[in-house]
Amino acid sequence: MREILGNKKGIRDSVLNELITLYDMQVPLGQLISPELALKLADITEFINREISLYISRSGQITHIAIGGNDSVELPAIEGRRGAGRLSGVRCVHTHPNGNSALSGVDFSALKNNKFDAMVTIGVTAPDYTQSEISFGMIVGLDKDEQFVCEEYGPFSLAEAEDINFLNVVNTIERILDKQVSSSSLAVAAEKTIIVGMDWGQIKGGWTVEDSLEELKQLADTAGAVVINRFIQRRAKPDPAFFIGKGKVQELALYAQQENVDLCIFDDELSPAQQRNIEQVMGVRILDRTALILDIFAQRARTNEGKLQVELAQLQYNLPRIMGKGLILSRLGGGIGTRGPGETKLEVDRRRIRDRIAFIKDSIEKVRAVRTLHRANRSKNKVPSISLVGYTNAGKSTLLNTLTQSDIYAKDQLFATLDPTTRQLALPDKRESILTDTVGFIQRLPHQLVAAFRSTLEEVVESDLLLHVIDVSHELYQEQSDAVYKVLEQIGAQDKPMITVFNKIDKLPSESALTQRLAQQENSVCISAKSGLGITELLTLIAENLKLKSVEVTLLIPYTESDKAAKLHALGTVLEQNYQENGTLIKVRLAAEQLDDFENFIVQG
Repeated sequence: MREILGNKKGIRDSVLNELITLYDMQVPLGQLISPELALKLADITEFINREISLYISRSGQITHIAIGGNDSVELPAIEGRRGAGRLSGVRCVHTHPNGNSALSGVDFSALKNNKFDAMVTIGVTAPDYTQSEISFGMIVGLDKDEQFVCEEYGPFSLAEAEDINFLNVVNTIERILDKQVSSSSLAVAAEKTIIVGMDWGQIKGGWTVEDSLEELKQLADTAGAVVINRFIQRRAKPDPAFFIGKGKVQELALYAQQENVDLCIFDDELSPAQQRNIEQVMGVRILDRTALILDIFAQRARTNEGKLQVELAQLQYNLPRIMGKGLILSRLGGGIGTRGPGETKLEVDRRRIRDRIAFIKDSIEKVRAVRTLHRANRSKNKVPSISLVGYTNAGKSTLLNTLTQSDIYAKDQLFATLDPTTRQLALPDKRESILTDTVGFIQRLPHQLVAAFRSTLEEVVESDLLLHVIDVSHELYQEQSDAVYKVLEQIGAQDKPMITVFNKIDKLPSESALTQRLAQQENSVCISAKSGLGITELLTLIAENLKLKSVEVTLLIPYTESDKAAKLHALGTVLEQNYQENGTLIKVRLAAEQLDDFENFIVQG
């Protein structure tokens, strides 16, 4: 239908013909309204001094055009009304010749009664209609009486309105309505998600795009999403505007609309411009690998230090993505990529975010000072420290529980452990040591996390011994191991003494060639942290490695030198002590450099 509806009395045919040509204009997918269409409507409105109204479908097609008076316009009926949890699929755009873009009571009433995607008003300024402003109202949910709640946004300039990610907001609102109608909470609802990877030679070390996408799916599962499909694009290099290319993005946009997708996650880090461009075309929220990992960390953080570190990483990631006056509406939906223990809304301006970053860094530095003090005390008391390192979900927390009879959270999921946990570990040679469980590493670990978790990762750097836990049941265990070594190199811990712990050995055939080859590697042990297999051998190996830093001697301390005996108790680990006729016979383990003070009393060792 290409006709002009409403009150056409007194309107020239040339004006009517010009209005008919508007049917040929297409609003780009995802945009609220194009500047060209807004200027055309403002121009005609300023000329005839009457309201003009038109309907635009979700695809950007103009379906109806009507003329009204100078303060109102009769709206045509909408066919094909959707379900209770859905909007009409049509936005109404109309002009206000008086220059005021604010929505009237009649506008809000029409918005609710017709369940428009949006009610858009253009306040036409005269004589310079190019300075016209745009406001719009949207249904944002239901109140306790199940009546529609509406909000108005604006006014925006024509240029600002072009940047509004309209389709994304509509999809968010429909999810809210759908959950409210069915009395289910959006906060706990799983989000329908697609994941996207691109093969352009960026993945090194034996990983394929398919492998990386499988790991991304596990990350999405951990975050609480439901992955319904995955897509791979092969290009020579990323597109600077759309990363995977505009054509592929448009293809994904159609799929997302057909399948009612809530979220699209990319396996690579997107630039702020790429993320914004893709969101505008697809009309769903876009996350990249970094944002997804940050969201998982936000869910896992429990201690004050962990929350501070996650918030710091999120703010550093979001800072270049702040859009100023752009419409984000993150408060409407929540979900993956919007959670966080601190200020994570993108509406926060850059200055406040920088101030917050400075405050968090100062707070983390104070926690770091306390942690350094604790390490100094342990060093003074000669308590050896051991750190568990390894790829995420390699079984580090389960191993800590088995070694120390603890019950910290351990589950078969990525990044089950975020906050470092320290427990006392008794060794076979009667020594006491400190065992620390650390956050798991992952390939392409976001640099924001490495920087934010610097104080935690210092535990690894300052440890006397590292236990590198490897899940040998994973088909890419070697590549995962290489990823761990890269992170250790990043934090300066690549030269620390290390025991390689091949975990989950019970999942491999006992007589397999791999099992035999692993058992022959130097300074390594095959175990099952879950069943306890190989734990005795591991403890023995830990004791042997720590013994290299100390010596065992038997000393005869005369009773006249009782202060020396007391000093031995303070400096080392007393293994045996007997009182004899001419003094105290003490068998002790202490650091080699401290032996000089007791050289005259050595009787054995």
